[in-house]
Amino acid sequence: MTAVLPRLPEQHRAPPKPALLWTLGVAAVASCAMTVVLALSEDLYQPALRVLLVIWTTLPFIFAGIVAWRRRPDSAFGPLLILAGFVHQLSILQWTSQPLLNTVGQLCDLLVVAIWLHVFLAYPTGRLAGRTERAIVITAYVAAVGLQIVVLMLGGFDDRHLLTVAEQPAAAEAVQNVELLLLSALVLTGVVLLWRRWRLLPRWQRRRPAQIVINCFSLTLVMLAALLIAGAFQLPAFEIIRLATFAVAGLAPLAFLAGLLDARLAKAGVGELLVQLQANPVPDLRELLAGALRDPTLSLIYWLPKYGSWVDQDGNPATLPEPGGGRGVTLIKQNGEQVAALVYDATLGEEPELVEAVSAAAAIALENGRLEAELRARLQELHGSRTRVVEAQQNERRRLERDLHDGAQQRLVALALELGVLAEQADGDPASKTRLKRARGEVAQSLDELRDVARGLHPAVVSGHGLAIALESLIAVTPLEVELKVDGLPRLPEHLEVAAYYVVSESLTNATKHAQASQVTVDVRVADKTLIAEVVDDGSGGADSERGTGLRGLADRVEALNGRLQIWSVAGHGTRVRAEIPCG
Repeated sequence: MTAVLPRLPEQHRAPPKPALLWTLGVAAVASCAMTVVLALSEDLYQPALRVLLVIWTTLPFIFAGIVAWRRRPDSAFGPLLILAGFVHQLSILQWTSQPLLNTVGQLCDLLVVAIWLHVFLAYPTGRLAGRTERAIVITAYVAAVGLQIVVLMLGGFDDRHLLTVAEQPAAAEAVQNVELLLLSALVLTGVVLLWRRWRLLPRWQRRRPAQIVINCFSLTLVMLAALLIAGAFQLPAFEIIRLATFAVAGLAPLAFLAGLLDARLAKAGVGELLVQLQANPVPDLRELLAGALRDPTLSLIYWLPKYGSWVDQDGNPATLPEPGGGRGVTLIKQNGEQVAALVYDATLGEEPELVEAVSAAAAIALENGRLEAELRARLQELHGSRTRVVEAQQNERRRLERDLHDGAQQRLVALALELGVLAEQADGDPASKTRLKRARGEVAQSLDELRDVARGLHPAVVSGHGLAIALESLIAVTPLEVELKVDGLPRLPEHLEVAAYYVVSESLTNATKHAQASQVTVDVRVADKTLIAEVVDDGSGGADSERGTGLRGLADRVEALNGRLQIWSVAGHGTRVRAEIPCG
């Protein structure tokens, strides 16, 4: 049994109850019916056309808001659309002669402008994105309500409202013009903000439905600004502009509904994802999910109970993003235990049904993907363990080399010197002198052997002078004709230089002792951020890394550094050893 769950502790609002949505729908239709009655009872200019445009700008907002609220209860955009529709309906009350209702209608007249601006800038989450948007919307509300009250108190508009304090028509007109021009400036600023936000979106988020919505919102705001300016300057085309503005405004919620339909169609496309998963039991699951969700930034991470951690598809450690960081997370559980998580762009949180459908469809392939990720994690752990073993071995060899150099080697040197002094003092006893000289020779030979052992444990010359000097010293004591190529070789981290040194040293030893070679070429260089050490001899060939501990140990050392050791050794045709170790 598979369950797709949102990441905790995020809280999701429950969808509104159907009874509430039905009530809002009935109220919308009833308010439009009252608009018809009101238009028939009052003496209006072109009443049929005005009623039609009012209904056109009321019902789409309210019903689009109902759909959006039901489908996306976490978003405040649906309630905002509903509020905009009913506020516009309230503004129609200014048609009536009843003083109280007329007052409410005139107070809501320009409030429609502010709330439409709020709706468009809050798309798609229902929340204003930044301080600039909030400042503009708050200013618009203050201007639409505060300055409107001042205009009414000065006796502006007609005398049917209840707020007249003093009959100052000139002052009322001046304040009203300031109100109209201020709102038009705010509305045009809103257009700029909409397009700036659109331009800042990643290219993959600029889908056609969203672009249509932004275009409709922007066109509506431009028409509103033109209407406000025409009202301020009493242009003769005011009525035509008003009709055109309301005609365009009704398209905005319809464009939003088209965007919701596009998300619905994307959810229907989950069937294609299921077909692909069935046709390919081991797909690139992340790529398929990214295509189904239309989010190329999507990542799929797996929970490994044995390790108590998250890993990506390659087995590398991963973490869940923090809430509010621009990334959304959906956890997927099987039999009550979390097995994976989808990490996607936070904007997809506005399409929870699509995310849940894609996650549920992908759950059939998650077990295989999780096992593969666990295998890669184990390989990562094995590689890390192998690297630590090699490092520990190298540190131990370095310690032994230092102890031999500072301890036994120094004591043998001192003993050789002491034997030399005693031999010089034994002139009267030739037999003792001969024995002392022989002992001194044995000590000297033991000292040379000890130095060879110490050099084999850890090449101190590498640490002190670098790989190039160390190879020159190594070749100087090799009884073969060796061509060394180290021109331009830079200093590298010690563990890389030591590994390359051992590759060359072991290869020269094999060429001398086993291959009966006469000539050897050693080429060590750095190319494409890779340290390459290549040794070619003209010996008898037949070397096999699987049958000898020396070459196998070299392979382990190189592979522990993410490198690769290759050996070509055909009997009678020499041997070629090539090590490639990343160093970038």
